[in-house]
Amino acid sequence: MRHARIAYNGLIQHAVETNEGIKLEDGRIVNESQVTWLPPVEPKTVFTLGLNYADHAAELSFKEAPKEPLVFLKGPNTFIGHLGETYRPSDVTFMHYECELAVVIGKTAKNVKKEEAYNYVRGYTVANDYALRDYLENYYRPNLRVKNRDTCTPIGPWVVDKEDIEDPMNLQLTTYVNGEITQQGSTADMIFSVPHLIEYLSGLMTLNPGDIILTGTPKGSVDTKVGDEVITEVEGVGRLVNTIVGEKTFQSI
Repeated sequence: MRHARIAYNGLIQHAVETNEGIKLEDGRIVNESQVTWLPPVEPKTVFTLGLNYADHAAELSFKEAPKEPLVFLKGPNTFIGHLGETYRPSDVTFMHYECELAVVIGKTAKNVKKEEAYNYVRGYTVANDYALRDYLENYYRPNLRVKNRDTCTPIGPWVVDKEDIEDPMNLQLTTYVNGEITQQGSTADMIFSVPHLIEYLSGLMTLNPGDIILTGTPKGSVDTKVGDEVITEVEGVGRLVNTIVGEKTFQSI
């Protein structure tokens, strides 16, 4: 089943996908144009992986893949929902998308072994983790200005139950900019798999329900401009639509 959080008639509601449309908690059926999409999970602790695809690491001129996961944290201010707008600062010369499979934790996890890792997963969603490359000082430790800007992480539209994804480690990832394919890859090419990441992270700290792991992006990240429509898609999980906007829209930021 696919689950969403939406705003409808001024109220935040949980909803599910049906053949008739989006079904609200009270049973009403609405369509996409009637709702405002929110992040499908209220973000708590969010872990973000850097250089978790060998082809992306090579694209950035790394001769060797990381020996252990490169993880940093992301604040809840960065997240917006499906059909949201992402602000591009006027002084930035290179701002690229990153299509990612996002793993939603479903129950408290501590010192979990890889063999049991999927038992702690609630489901999966799509994330687009924009990076403002101008501010990058070190690929291993992206600073706040690169990865924690307001509106720079669209996520959604749905959380898909883990039971509905046969193999999360064999899913196609595709990005479209203004209708043209600019990025393609597969979760099969991750350096550190979903079970490996859950084992690694739960060995460092307790994972809680609602925590999210953004698992990294394959090669093919290109610059985006104001006005671009960016669609990030993960096979079987969802198709996330986002638009880049500039100063006139976000004068207060």
